[in-house]
Amino acid sequence: MMQTLCSLRRWLRGLEPQVRTRLECSALARFQPWLERRALFRFQRQPLARGVAAGMFCGLIPGPLQIPGTLLVCAWLRGNIVAGGVATFYTNPLTTVPLYALAFYLGALVMPGEQTLPAWSSVAPAGEFSVQALATWMQALGTPLLVGLPALAALMAVLGYVAVQLMWLTPALQRKRRWARGR
Repeated sequence: MMQTLCSLRRWLRGLEPQVRTRLECSALARFQPWLERRALFRFQRQPLARGVAAGMFCGLIPGPLQIPGTLLVCAWLRGNIVAGGVATFYTNPLTTVPLYALAFYLGALVMPGEQTLPAWSSVAPAGEFSVQALATWMQALGTPLLVGLPALAALMAVLGYVAVQLMWLTPALQRKRRWARGR
């Protein structure tokens, strides 16, 4: 486990020079001072953690606005845009419905009164999946979904940030414990 984490850290650190050389040759070369100031392509602990948090937060934005939203949030938070873009992929056609149901339940916990999740059979009587049925089901979720989505996005962002921090610091803490035992 520790070797895997150390290898992942080395691999991420090795990506930075490759990204920098590609930036110098691309159309983004004239924006490089601004990109450097914003730490958008730094593969260090803090920019990576902020990028993952931005990607986890923006991953629940509907449709094609996830990546542009992540880019803007990463620029604002000075997070790594590569990590942010990759982190948005936790939402996909297989995970969208369970995540939206979880957001509904989270919103129902916060809102007063009793909220019930509408059954899939109420929007798709034959039980078959279609984009239109999914859109109708999401509209039926209503206010608890609107309250639960930002709450779930914030929770996912915090979890992503903490996970990167722990992943990055775990090998250093293990070395410190081994060194203390050896003394």
